[in-house]
Amino acid sequence: MSVEEKVKNLRKRLDDLEGKRLSEFACKSVDALRIASDPSVETGHRQEFSVDADRIMHSMAYTRYIDKTQVFFLIKADHITHRVLHVQLVSKIARTIGRLLCLNEDLIEAIALGHDLGHTPFGHDGETILSGICQKLNIGFFLHNIQSVRFLQDIERKGRGWNLSLQTLDGILCHDGEIHKIILIPSVKKDFADFNRDIKEKRKNIHLPLTPMTMEGCVVRMADTISYIGRDIDDAIRLGVIKREDIPTECTEILGNTNGKIVYTLVEDLIANSMNHGHITFSQTVGDALGKLKEFNTECIYRNNTIKKETSKIKLMFNLLFEKYMQDIEKGDENSEIFSSFLSGMAESYMKNTSNAEIVRDFIAGMTDDYFLNRCNLHFMPQQRDMRGKTG
Repeated sequence: MSVEEKVKNLRKRLDDLEGKRLSEFACKSVDALRIASDPSVETGHRQEFSVDADRIMHSMAYTRYIDKTQVFFLIKADHITHRVLHVQLVSKIARTIGRLLCLNEDLIEAIALGHDLGHTPFGHDGETILSGICQKLNIGFFLHNIQSVRFLQDIERKGRGWNLSLQTLDGILCHDGEIHKIILIPSVKKDFADFNRDIKEKRKNIHLPLTPMTMEGCVVRMADTISYIGRDIDDAIRLGVIKREDIPTECTEILGNTNGKIVYTLVEDLIANSMNHGHITFSQTVGDALGKLKEFNTECIYRNNTIKKETSKIKLMFNLLFEKYMQDIEKGDENSEIFSSFLSGMAESYMKNTSNAEIVRDFIAGMTDDYFLNRCNLHFMPQQRDMRGKTG
């Protein structure tokens, strides 16, 4: 028997084992749907959602997580959470929940790793600023979950995309961890037409509720909240933005007052109340306490003026940079980095189906914080020239 045959048989055994090992509510690897056939997936040794996770981890967008803000930007502090750590925490927490509920951990990992790829420089503040620019230009709201899908399907690999499964892409699109829900019931039986319609409608209406099509997607959405709610509090305390005694007593009495205690309480409660059910849910008591804690974070951390001091400057830089790149495209200035670093070699389908404003949106959304600041410094700040040693 050849190596290929041995590997193929092994993969088939793994697929068969899923039917016995996983919950009746889990999404099996053999049920993965892709928009196009993919021989490398169909004949390889990896199961469907494992391929998705690998492709996401090897994407250029994933590499840029390393210098993307989570909440606190323009701060020199070694122990503050950045986007890459947040994503790893979501993946770990979600896989723990999925293992105990007998769900598909490969699908969970793929959704978790890809869910924040579309975040702009400077986190949600950057997202809000870029969305305002996009609305003025009539290209719809900017939403990082939609942009995550765009990177993976329409921009990565110079516009060829990664051909990920519908279940993975749907979980990424529907991960809205900022929206508080105590229970999530999967919206099953979606197809790619439903998925594309959801994107189109969500870009028009940011308040449109979307629910993942799989239990695994629901788990990641809950894990997103679990991973950041206590972590952001600990970061804010470390930076002196709030004090631990500021946390509402009605929350700490139920959830705890440190990130570790909060995570442990939320995970245990979610697992205990979701076992043997076709939905993911917290208990009413814990869910209500979590909702109150999210309100506290919003008012006392995310809207705190002490971390917003540079926001007006950042907004100005977003507008200036967007305007510059629009002009560069219109002039056909191939010396501009939007050509050399982004559009060079891009697939004809992307160029044909993407307006100038959408191209600039995609380019800026993909920037890391440092690259964004570097470009602003280069284009909008006077540049010194060292003329020492020259005579004339």
